Formats: sequence, structure tokens, C-alpha cells
Amino acid sequence: MNERSNMSYQIMVLVLATGIIGVSATAQNIHLSQFYQAPLLVNPALTGVFNGNQRAILNYRNQWASVSDPFTTYAFSYDMSLLKEKGKNKYLGGGLFFFRDVAGDTKYTTTSANLSLSSIITLDGGHDLSVGLQGGFAQKSIEESSFQWGSQFDGTAHNPAIISGESAVFEPYAFGDFSAGLSWSYARESSTLSSSDDFYASAGIAVYHVNAPKLKYDEQVLYRELLIHAGTYLGIKNTSLSFVPNIILMRQGPSTEVNVGALLRYSIREESKYTGVLKETAVYVGAYARLGDALIPTVVFEITSYSLGISYDIVNSDLQKAAGGKGGIEISFSFINPNPFKYGKGTRYRRRSLM
Repeated sequence: MNERSNMSYQIMVLVLATGIIGVSATAQNIHLSQFYQAPLLVNPALTGVFNGNQRAILNYRNQWASVSDPFTTYAFSYDMSLLKEKGKNKYLGGGLFFFRDVAGDTKYTTTSANLSLSSIITLDGGHDLSVGLQGGFAQKSIEESSFQWGSQFDGTAHNPAIISGESAVFEPYAFGDFSAGLSWSYARESSTLSSSDDFYASAGIAVYHVNAPKLKYDEQVLYRELLIHAGTYLGIKNTSLSFVPNIILMRQGPSTEVNVGALLRYSIREESKYTGVLKETAVYVGAYARLGDALIPTVVFEITSYSLGISYDIVNSDLQKAAGGKGGIEISFSFINPNPFKYGKGTRYRRRSLM
């Protein structure tokens, strides 16, 4: 490297490192506003804990679209129950969780794939306890072709056609990642066929990145993350309405994030409790708040085995000006088999639950 190139390299590393450290110090993990539609991101112990045998969920998030390259997250999870029909009061859950997160102009990318395994025990009185483990690999990379080196200055402006002469600095790297969690849930069905006063409650705690893997670009470790979550589903007696609040607290290194809110569920058409011919159809409307950061209006559509959630982050923090008043659109789509509203073999509760 010549002196000018060396100086440009040092400046580039300083700026990039500052940016990465800023991002990782405030939010090393990805986050989804619809956390209740990403159970394997919240707690490995939620693997297989749902009314059905198989569940698949897609998540998409596009944040800060006002910048030239917004932050984009894609996620996919699939989990299933194992030995549910054979075990009277216990069964296993297995699952796969994959995500890809791309941030900013440098395409700072995190790709992660994890396997989850849980053990669920059904206790007397409608209580379930589960413990889960998750493990896999993650890769981080940076697209260095987006860098603007001093050697590419043509006297007027930056010219990407000029070969910089710089060698690769930020090579992709991978690391192992392990997590564990514990969860509890309780379900009580309607007292009568027409009262619609179902009640469901859940809570859990999880620790992600138990092994605290080292991050090479900013020479830090990936802080362990503590997550505590809780939620309820409260059917309002003799109505088609239900109240569904959820809360999650995430603590990672010096950063704390709290997302709390509630949705009101309106059952447009209820599943027939005798024949199952009618298809349960419902809509959820409400809002969540990521405290100190954003208000998140949300709507969820539910038709038998399918669920579609749409939310939008309205930024109300110091980032509002930088984001140009634009927050983040988020979409989730889930499928559960068999129909989670039906009674029958292989199901635990009649209704689908958000988390």
C-alpha cells in the first residue's frame, strides 16, 4: 500500500468499525416487531408448542426505507411435534430456524441456520411445561465492492471504474451459536359451547448466544441475550371478541428493548364444534410499542390453518429525523397443519395462539 492508500484504508476501517460497533452495541440481534409470529426467535422452548402437528412461518421486514440501502430481514421457521399421539402427557418438538439480515450500504449481512429441540410435559389442570435447546451456525460478511477508496478519486469525484488496488480486508467468517429456554403455558376452553370465554396464558425465559461467540470485524463477543416473554388470550364471554396482549423484554449487553401491546380479535365466523364444516375466520387489530423507539399498528388475518400479519413501525425516537419519517414494514405468514381450531387427535387446544 502507498501512503495515500494506507491512510484511506485506516479511515475506512475506522469509519466502518465505528458503524459496526454502533450497530452491534445497541442491537446485536435482529428483532421483529411481530415477535409473537417468530416463536423460535423468542424461545427454543416454544418449538412444537402449538395446536397442531406442523407449523411453518415466513417473516419479512424492511426498515428505514428512506436510506439508500434499507435494513432488510428475511426469516423462515418450521417446527413439528414428535410422538404427540403416543405420549399421554409428554412429547417432543423439533424445528429449524433460518434468517438473513442485510444492513446498510456495506451490505453487512448475517445469515444464520439453527436446529431446535424441545421436550414438553402436560401437567394436570391444563398446564404445559417445556424446555428447549437450539444450536447452529451463523455467518457474517460485508460487501467490500461498495467501499469508496481514496485511490478511486479521479480529481472530481469517486470513480468505481478505477481499480482501488486494495486487498480484501473483511473476509466472511462463521461461528457456532447455542441457546436454551424454558416456557410454561395454560389453556382453559370455553365453559359452554356458546360462551366463547376461552383463556390461554404463557410465559417463558430464554438465553441466546450462551457460548458468547467472538465477532471478528469489531473484535467483540456476541453478548448473551436474555429474553423474558408473556402473553394471554382472553375470550370475552358471549361475544365474538377476544383480548390478546403480549410483552417481551430483551436484554443484551448494555442494551434493553421492551415491546408491549395488545390486539383485539374479532371472530367473523367460528369453526363448527360439531361438524368442523365451517371455517374459522378472524381478524386481529391493535398496536404494540417498542418503548422509546416506535409505535407499531398491527393487523392479523386468520383463516383456518393460515395467518397473515401486517405491521408498520412509526418511529418516535431520535432516529425519526434520520429515517425521514419512515419506519419499517413487516409481514408474517404462517401455516399450521392440521387446522388448529378443530378438536381431535394430535391437537392440544382448540384455538390457534399468537405465541
